[in-house]
Amino acid sequence: MKKLFFLFAIVFFLPLHFNAQIKPEASVIFAKSYDYVNDFEKILTPAQIKNLNDFLKSSEEKTKSKILIITTSSISPYTDLTDYSMDLDKYLLSKLKIDTSILIVISKQLRQIQVQGIDKIRAKMSDQEMKDIISTYAVPELKKGDYYKGLQQAAMQLVKKIE
Repeated sequence: MKKLFFLFAIVFFLPLHFNAQIKPEASVIFAKSYDYVNDFEKILTPAQIKNLNDFLKSSEEKTKSKILIITTSSISPYTDLTDYSMDLDKYLLSKLKIDTSILIVISKQLRQIQVQGIDKIRAKMSDQEMKDIISTYAVPELKKGDYYKGLQQAAMQLVKKIE
């Protein structure tokens, strides 16, 4: 009888254990489409989004490097913005065929910003130089609450460095 109960318990609880370990599907977490500026946190005005989009689009034509800016209020089920950004970049490339050179993910609510570049950018600019640009140009404006100015200045400096 004990063996039968033990076998029943294993058969019943084992599938629940395996389902609990599965990572959520990226397409459920991330949006179905992305533009140059993706303000999911609603911290920019439509005019600011248009201006940043236009600037990033024209700079891509000059530099052949795509810069994407994403704002998000939540990174759930992730606990780290770096992991979220890396998985988002993989999702953009594999599912949406968007090959970003620089990805900037910012969260006003979490008070965090993450910037990452791909290998072809590292010939022109190191990861440390990218972080320095963000900390010098974006972070002071973000602390003042001017997200548009911070993102605009950082994008302009990144483009200058890539050219």
